Amino acid sequence: MVGHRQCIDTADMRHNGSINRRNIMKGICSIIVLGCSPILLLRAQQTDAAASGAIRALEHAWVEAQSHNDNRALNLILDNSVVYVEYGRLLTKADYLLRIKHQEPSTDEIVIEPITVRVFGSTAIVAGSYRETQRKAGTHTVTRWRFVDTWAYKKYGWVLIAAGSTPVRD
Repeated sequence: MVGHRQCIDTADMRHNGSINRRNIMKGICSIIVLGCSPILLLRAQQTDAAASGAIRALEHAWVEAQSHNDNRALNLILDNSVVYVEYGRLLTKADYLLRIKHQEPSTDEIVIEPITVRVFGSTAIVAGSYRETQRKAGTHTVTRWRFVDTWAYKKYGWVLIAAGSTPVRD
């Protein structure tokens, strides 16, 4: 009988020992995961910050290209299937580029006011406003606009996939 009990105890110890090793391994893995989480979160935040900076630069490049009737630059900024709403009208990329091409180059000044950029993986939403000053025949008018732009990260970088703007009445 003693021999039988000894075999059971040895089997229990082996079984409990593997459970203890398993628990220890789970604990170590948990510590590693918890230890790495802040690093991964920080890395995601840095990536979002870089994306936000790139998109802010593209917003400014868009304004510059539009002000100077630079369709080559606009062609790179706008996605081929961009959806653009202006004055309540839906414009395609071709419509928008045609309007810019035939627009008189002007001494317009467009000043982007503070904007908010929210990055969601490979998509970003920009909300903000800008002031547009038009000078014609010695007079100038100032129009303030509010806008929402949607950017997507594709093969070669960020492109504008949707945009809408509307004049703000003061």
